[in-house]
Amino acid sequence: MLRTIAVIAQEPVAMFELGVLCEVFGIDRTDDGVPAFDFRVCSARPGEVLRTTSGMAVVAPFSLEAARGADLVAIPGGPVDGPYDREVLDILRDTASSGGRVLSVCSGAFQLAAAGLLDGRRCATHWRYAAKLADDHPSARVDLDVLYVEDGPVLTSAGTAAGIDACLHLVRTELGSEVATRIARRMVVPPHRSGGQRQFVETPLPAEPCESLQDVLEWVAEHLDQEHSIPSLASRAAMSERTFARRFTAEVGTTPHRWLTSQRVLRARHLLETTDLDIERIARESGFGTAAVLRHHFQREIGVPPIAYRRAFTKQPASA
Repeated sequence: MLRTIAVIAQEPVAMFELGVLCEVFGIDRTDDGVPAFDFRVCSARPGEVLRTTSGMAVVAPFSLEAARGADLVAIPGGPVDGPYDREVLDILRDTASSGGRVLSVCSGAFQLAAAGLLDGRRCATHWRYAAKLADDHPSARVDLDVLYVEDGPVLTSAGTAAGIDACLHLVRTELGSEVATRIARRMVVPPHRSGGQRQFVETPLPAEPCESLQDVLEWVAEHLDQEHSIPSLASRAAMSERTFARRFTAEVGTTPHRWLTSQRVLRARHLLETTDLDIERIARESGFGTAAVLRHHFQREIGVPPIAYRRAFTKQPASA
């Protein structure tokens, strides 16, 4: 049962991520029928002022020893390069191996990885750090398509607010959906969000210029509403189809079809966010042709339908 929750605060403390954990578990909501949590903010320097990433300061009242034996030990976002406190890593390993759970918010996943807890496990972190986490810890199965991942006793969440989703998921799993809904209602957040962090990731043209295809890529990106094929693109690049396909994969890192689809989805996202065009028009402008084709590719790439994406990312209501 989820009763004792220990959050480990370390300099520089990520205030929002710490605040997420405090908001879900640290506020007394027994008047709403939410069970009381034994909530502890712990530090290697209890009672001392700790620097934060936002210019504020916090004081953790509990020592690291108070985190031992907790049902849940949580790590807010933190440095991605270490070094990490050995006692903290020991506490994380001991918690996971003795029947407890460990949770990271955002870049806190790097400490779980340093403790060896992500080896062979699916995990999530902020999309900006996903590639680094995968490179630094090859045995971790980093998933960019989700807001959080639960794999055994380890729960990892993506950037910032995804920590709320992970915490509410844990409450729902341990204490039931009614309790999770009551906490969410008080926080004025949805008890469950659909989609994943793909909807927040930008995927523009390759950051590094391609050796021989940059002109073609830029031209295609400006003419996404037109039909494109391997023969037509190879002709524009003055290459044989076979050479074009081979160079494209080598220089861009994916196939022409997948790259073109991702660019069209990116265009559709931009139009959904910045215009009130209907979905059929956006489908034509982005090169998908019909709303049905747009919805299919958008859902697969972003994880939510175009209408849901527009609802989340624009302040003005728009026609469907």
